[in-house]
Amino acid sequence: MDDGELLRRIQAGDEGAYDAVFRAWYATLVRVAGAVLRDTDAAEEVAQDVMVQLWQRRHVVDVDTPLKAYLLRAVRNRALNHLRHLKVRREAEPEVELTYTAPLTADMPSGAQELSAAAGLAVSQLPPRCREIFELSRVDGLKYAEIAEALDISQKTVEAQMGKALRILRERLAEWLEN
Repeated sequence: MDDGELLRRIQAGDEGAYDAVFRAWYATLVRVAGAVLRDTDAAEEVAQDVMVQLWQRRHVVDVDTPLKAYLLRAVRNRALNHLRHLKVRREAEPEVELTYTAPLTADMPSGAQELSAAAGLAVSQLPPRCREIFELSRVDGLKYAEIAEALDISQKTVEAQMGKALRILRERLAEWLEN
């Protein structure tokens, strides 16, 4: 069966065709991701994500695109995004640690101590999904499109959740923001 036929069957919801693609390509995708990431666990996760994405996005996959090209490009892009995310996370770790774990010292102005404590508390009290998106944006430094892809949600959902988070934080930190 050619790639186009397999993709047409997958688009129609044929789990057998999807299973055949998964079995045929999973090991190769893990090897490709592993070559980029040099981490077997992360490579397996990336390959699994690509295969899940194939099923979830089956209705928009172009059946004229060679399956091999689609899968290899998707796994390479996802692996590179993973590396970028790790880099941003490593660079942000010292700042995040200071923000969330630095003790409030006596030499800090008392207003800064209070604001720091209030901000940490306000962020921790955001709804879970809202907090996750806020931290991916403001702590990890991801763009809305990257967050949407990482969480498999629309960019509009990310924008709405960020708007909600900022609105809640403005309300809870109003007394510090007005001065």
